[in-house]
Amino acid sequence: MFTRILLAIDRTESGEMAVSFTAALAQQFGAEVRVVHVNELLVGGRGFAAETELEAMDVVDTAVGQLRSSGVRADGVHYLANCFTLDDRIAESALEWGADVIVFGSKRRRWLPRIAGRGLRERVTALTGLPTLVAPAPLRLSRRIARRELEPALQPVEEVTVG
Repeated sequence: MFTRILLAIDRTESGEMAVSFTAALAQQFGAEVRVVHVNELLVGGRGFAAETELEAMDVVDTAVGQLRSSGVRADGVHYLANCFTLDDRIAESALEWGADVIVFGSKRRRWLPRIAGRGLRERVTALTGLPTLVAPAPLRLSRRIARRELEPALQPVEEVTVG
């Protein structure tokens, strides 16, 4: 069904989950993956970026490494863009590479609130017409639930002597 999957990620837990999700998807279809990371310019699109170039490269390199270790053919690129052109960068990359589908993480780190009223995924879909998939959100347990579930396991074990 899919032969070329474009994975748009950022440096969040949902980005890490999207890598795992995409690896499973690519293995199922024998697809190749292109990892795209867009480093967002801050302060009106001039001057400071959200990450250094090395940090942006590390996001891509880590994802590509995880995909390749799963047996998936993968490569990656990173771009620099302001909040108004993030969608353009992802859409252009998908169209130039010939992607069949775009995979996003479940949540995106936002430096500025949405201005256009629509999210990044919706804007990219409108620009490309490609299907978009959202990777499942990372599982989170509240502290109370996790502690209650773990309490029986943390109880001291009574010593039993045999014989």
